[in-house]
Amino acid sequence: MQIKGQHHVSSITAKAPDNFDFYTDILGLRLVKKSVNQDDTSVYHLFYADERGNPGTDLTFFEIPMAGRNHAGNNSISAVSMRVKNDAALSYWKQRFEDKHVDHDDIIDRAGRQTLAFRDHEGHRMILVSDEHNHGVEGGTPWDKSPVPQEYGIRGLGPVTLTVPDAAPTVNVLTNVLGFEQADSYPSNISGQPDIVVYTNGEGGTGAEVHLEVRTDLPRERLGRGGVHHVAFRVEDEDELREWIDRIQSARIPHSGFVDRHYFRSLYFREPNGILFELATDGPGFDTDEDLDHLGEALSLPPFLEDQREQIEAKLQPLDTKTSH
Repeated sequence: MQIKGQHHVSSITAKAPDNFDFYTDILGLRLVKKSVNQDDTSVYHLFYADERGNPGTDLTFFEIPMAGRNHAGNNSISAVSMRVKNDAALSYWKQRFEDKHVDHDDIIDRAGRQTLAFRDHEGHRMILVSDEHNHGVEGGTPWDKSPVPQEYGIRGLGPVTLTVPDAAPTVNVLTNVLGFEQADSYPSNISGQPDIVVYTNGEGGTGAEVHLEVRTDLPRERLGRGGVHHVAFRVEDEDELREWIDRIQSARIPHSGFVDRHYFRSLYFREPNGILFELATDGPGFDTDEDLDHLGEALSLPPFLEDQREQIEAKLQPLDTKTSH
């Protein structure tokens, strides 16, 4: 039983068409699945990733049309990183963001790596991180039909940053339950706050890190559009997931039990600071119900929703996603 790094991160958008435009046209990601929120089928669930939707490359969004803006704060996933090949790629992205009028910061060092923080049109906080000196979990392969040249393309998820008022209970779950180890630390850019601590698992590297930030000066986050709903970590397969369910149960942590998401199998639970974690299997994958060349073009529904297709499609606003192919 070993977590293999990040599986996916899921966030909230208020407008699926604008979200689609930003993440495909600006960031150059591939929409690998256009589906619905399985817990509320009246809204879209969009999945962006590398060329195949490999685990560890997947950034997803729930559409909540009336969502208010996110109010950043504690007890939150406060930043999502995405990997690029090297430092030269960051220079490309800085210029691209300037050309496309994307809100961004300067390139700075975080934990010994060059990084570039930016925000999407809804304030979603993201960081591009260079794999120039990375050793660990392999990145994905950027889609060769992306508007971004493949050599500069996004290769998958990097570290996620958790912001909490008290680190100890979160550290206990990360280390004693999930098997993370402390690997590094680096200074906070907020005066008077402690260093941000890096925890890693599996093969390590940018694709397998959690950065834990303690903030004593913030209220609790009010989740809205541009906020992060949960982070999922990779487990090998369904058998191992069931072992994790037993382990979480033994730790007396309330959890969802086994959940079949069709494209992967999952377990959900909240760590003590209220942040939602998911454990998700590497398979079956996003090409189980669509041809690889046509991922994300049509509305995909898992088999247990297929008999409701007509009613589901009637409630959804049309979203043309064939333009990305």
